[in-house]
Amino acid sequence: MSVIVDAMNILSIQSHVAYGHVGNAAAVFPLQRLGVEVWPIHTVQFSNHTGYGEWKGEVFGARLIGNLVAGIEQRGVLGQCDGVLSGYMGGADIGAAILGAVAAVKRANPSARYCCDPVIGDVGRGVFVREGIPEFMKTKAVPAADIVTPNQFELDYLSGRESKTLGQARDAVKAVHALGPRAILVTSLHTEETPEDAIDLLASDTSGCFRLRTPKLPLSVNGAGDAIAALFFAHYLRSGKIDQALTQAASSIFGVLAKTAQAGAPEIQLVAAQDEIVKPSCIFEAERIDP
Repeated sequence: MSVIVDAMNILSIQSHVAYGHVGNAAAVFPLQRLGVEVWPIHTVQFSNHTGYGEWKGEVFGARLIGNLVAGIEQRGVLGQCDGVLSGYMGGADIGAAILGAVAAVKRANPSARYCCDPVIGDVGRGVFVREGIPEFMKTKAVPAADIVTPNQFELDYLSGRESKTLGQARDAVKAVHALGPRAILVTSLHTEETPEDAIDLLASDTSGCFRLRTPKLPLSVNGAGDAIAALFFAHYLRSGKIDQALTQAASSIFGVLAKTAQAGAPEIQLVAAQDEIVKPSCIFEAERIDP
């Protein structure tokens, strides 16, 4: 599998950590490794991700996002932005500022696309974001997005449905399409049809619905969702083919996670396994599952 490198600029508005890889610390480097120019705006700067139980750092206000986007606009380059990527939102005010940035980019470049990773919660953990964020995601962010990348828990929340079977998952995806997004990537999907030793991903747009299955790896690290959302967005912008974007992004992340598991590392090994980003050791092909 070859990676075609062409000029692309993505504005990535997410949290950031000094140690480890979540948020922009998980998204920026993989995009750069693909040859994408990234304009990162950090919504927080922490020492490490909060899963460690303690951390140092600061949450930035929504005003900073608007100021930084205005500064980029003053350089006269906002029209060269091909897409906006967002992840964890610390509050509805941050979310509103991100949507303001999306609007500014699309005014400058109407062909730009917005990819929203609607971080709300996860299976087993439930909702883990601040009050008001799930509602903001469903009523504001997701309808404004061209592409969304929910996990299974977030798919169920956004659709108001269950996804215990593959058929139910497809129906839930259709319900999320009805909210506005043209393209959807569902990560960490496990239905009744998924073997216990495997994990599924589902991707859908007007060209069809596709499933990709990989082995389940014996590890639990943060940041994989942030990284795959970024990679999927970039590949989809470049090719316009959702099955190809799914194959490329999933194969790369599996390769990185496999090397992370081999190393027994507590953090995803994006730098050590960076060759997997551009040339995965193992290719998993997306399978059309249209009826």
